[in-house]
Amino acid sequence: MKCACARPDSHLIYFQVVIWRAVASIAWSVLLLPVTAAVFVLLSRFSLFHPIQWISDCTSLLAASSTVFSLVVLCGVVLITGFFNLEFYTLVPAIPCSRMALLGTVLHPRQCVHSLVYCTMGMLVMWCASVTIGGRYSTLGTPCRQSESGEVVTCLNEYHLFILLAGAFMGYSHSFLGVVQNMYYVSFQPIQQYKYPRFKGCLPMVVKCSVIQALYSARNFAAFYFFFGNSIQPLDSLTGLLDFSLLYHLSISGTFLYLTWYLTVLLFRICVTEAYSFPVQSTFTEDAEQSLPKVLAEKNTLVMKFLALQDLALLSHHSLSRRLEVFSLSQPGGHAHNWNAISRECLSLLSELTQRLVAHQDAVASNGRVKSQSASSDTRSASSSSSGKTPRLSVPLRTPGSVFKSSVGGANNALTAPFTPDVNSPFSSPAIRRLVGQQDRQSPCFGTEQSPHIMRRGPKLWSASTGLSHLVAASFSEDQFGVVQTTLPNVLSCLVVLLEAVDRHFKLPHASSKPVRTICSMGDSTYKTLRFALRAALKTAIYKITTTFGEHLNAVNISTEHRKRLQQFLEFKD
Repeated sequence: MKCACARPDSHLIYFQVVIWRAVASIAWSVLLLPVTAAVFVLLSRFSLFHPIQWISDCTSLLAASSTVFSLVVLCGVVLITGFFNLEFYTLVPAIPCSRMALLGTVLHPRQCVHSLVYCTMGMLVMWCASVTIGGRYSTLGTPCRQSESGEVVTCLNEYHLFILLAGAFMGYSHSFLGVVQNMYYVSFQPIQQYKYPRFKGCLPMVVKCSVIQALYSARNFAAFYFFFGNSIQPLDSLTGLLDFSLLYHLSISGTFLYLTWYLTVLLFRICVTEAYSFPVQSTFTEDAEQSLPKVLAEKNTLVMKFLALQDLALLSHHSLSRRLEVFSLSQPGGHAHNWNAISRECLSLLSELTQRLVAHQDAVASNGRVKSQSASSDTRSASSSSSGKTPRLSVPLRTPGSVFKSSVGGANNALTAPFTPDVNSPFSSPAIRRLVGQQDRQSPCFGTEQSPHIMRRGPKLWSASTGLSHLVAASFSEDQFGVVQTTLPNVLSCLVVLLEAVDRHFKLPHASSKPVRTICSMGDSTYKTLRFALRAALKTAIYKITTTFGEHLNAVNISTEHRKRLQQFLEFKD
């Protein structure tokens, strides 16, 4: 699970939102199983010259007890797949700094268990497929007659074995590609869609990916079996493998296998990232932890923080009544608790990214050498003082992986604790640290200052900048009590300082932001263009404020440098 909640209330809202959405995605996957199974039956028994017999055979097969039992087994596979989706999903893409780091991830005990389970599930699905196809694929043993004595004995059915081993091979391929292609990376879409239109739009891509991946896996497994299957005679030769019927049934079975898994992943992404409306303020004290300001400040469940940021961006655009709740004052007391909490958390997120960018730029300027703690602290204090009264985080700078490790779950959990070596021991070698994911302090990938993917590893903070800027712009006509005026200089300074840091970041050498050239992939590569989206969102946020306030910004108490930069936005020169 991704919840390490310290408070019962936060655990409750996590259960109500994320767990139930994961259960809903599994339920939808189970409901789609009969449809995909029926299509598979039609394709497996396809007969062009005998259409009437083809339809009658498929109808009788769909009502057979073996098909019903296969559906029950497939439901169990979907349940296990949904559990692994919930256990392995991440909101921060895993970007290995080297091939050794990627190898360490693949060989990690947790990932090995994942691969073993998927190999087993692949064999189960292929067993169901072979039973459904019938004929020479139906059983593992087949009667044969000995040439010498003429006695009828049970021999190994290599066609059935070939299909089962292909399922294990495809299961491991799926597990391996899940690491390489970041298949468990869940991204929040900038443009919200309802579940059905989004599923309908993604379905052709999922079918295409399933077919292509099945063809690739069938080709690779056939080559693998040709070189390593010499202990079994009929299929260890080119004439045995160049069997059109065998390759056809292997391809459609692999397509059915990948389609089952890909649909489960797609439905999980759609359900988890669906917009959720948090109450801006709670009527009762026991519901205070479920309000938007409290969830925004949540540190243990990163997915709830993302949902809250998404909800903030939506309410700032489309909900007048909820915006008025943000600008309201508490009774009694007359304090702007809602706005103060929301703005403080958004500014804290933006300021943290600014500090990490500045530290990274300083490290690059010093030829990549790790700076001393005093120099690093001086850099952070200087960057914070230049942004006026922008709030700072009280925690030290950490690597992007460590920032979210407490939220998304580390490697040393109950599943891997008995197998994982003590990497904190002074006797552990650097190789062990690399293999289990912990980096040396002298490694070129260690620390925020040295990370080449600093922007890609961060959360999508444009929701914070977009929501904050639209709330500030809306306050020009909707804020009756002037609660935003007290923090307007901080907001402007924070946005300008972050934009300057991002502009300087673009001048540094970067790894290619182009997606990997693949014909089709279920992995989400939107994180590769995160820095472009963030810069565009920051400029849009500043333009939103400057076009709304206009010349009134001249009365805001900000530094001269920031005023000059805002003047460029007022004159539409940036």
